[in-house]
Amino acid sequence: MEKVYFIIPAYNESETIHQVLEEWYPQVERCGKDSRLVVIDDGSKDNTYALLTEFAQNHPQVVPVTKPNGGHGATILYGYHYALQQGADYIFQTDSDGQTDPSEFPAFWDLRKDYDMVIGYRNKRQDGISRIFVTKVLKLVIFLCFGANVKDANTPFRLMKAETLAKYIDLIPKDYFLTNVLISVIYQKKNCRVKYLPITFRPRQGGVNSINMKRIQKIGRQAWHDFRVIRKSIER
Repeated sequence: MEKVYFIIPAYNESETIHQVLEEWYPQVERCGKDSRLVVIDDGSKDNTYALLTEFAQNHPQVVPVTKPNGGHGATILYGYHYALQQGADYIFQTDSDGQTDPSEFPAFWDLRKDYDMVIGYRNKRQDGISRIFVTKVLKLVIFLCFGANVKDANTPFRLMKAETLAKYIDLIPKDYFLTNVLISVIYQKKNCRVKYLPITFRPRQGGVNSINMKRIQKIGRQAWHDFRVIRKSIER
């Protein structure tokens, strides 16, 4: 039976994590008894990990993991490596802030055999102008650095064939902060089969939005530098 590992990074999400787990767990169950919901606590300062372990006691397909803080991208990459090591056939990634809608997952699952990655694009976003601006900045930087026009590179709603991800994951530097962006670029540059589907993107269900103009500028500068270095290894 095929097994999919749902990878969810979490940092200080005590306000939302229970709701997110309740919403996503039925999707994991529908994918079969060997599928797992792997929630990776990225060194939270609140009781996120305690809530994870409590939930897992009565939900056997939940795997709580904790590690030192490394940032969102590094935590996702950690989760991808973990899923590959466990022999997952497919890997799905979403976030722990409650912005994505689990009811939209089955449409992605139905297309799993036809594409290397089925990825959502945020058609009508409700998460604030600053995050929309970050997405536009990244899209421009990607085009200038790679000559690639990626529809929505950083969407936290993506289903990937493990076999394809295993081929290219080593192109991503360890602890890289824009892991999903780079995967989107790599898949396009390597002519992988990618399908975009529109998804709902709800307002953050709790916690604090960490994006501000100073951080946007830092992300843009860092991405420009890193992408120019990484481009050489991707295009070999």
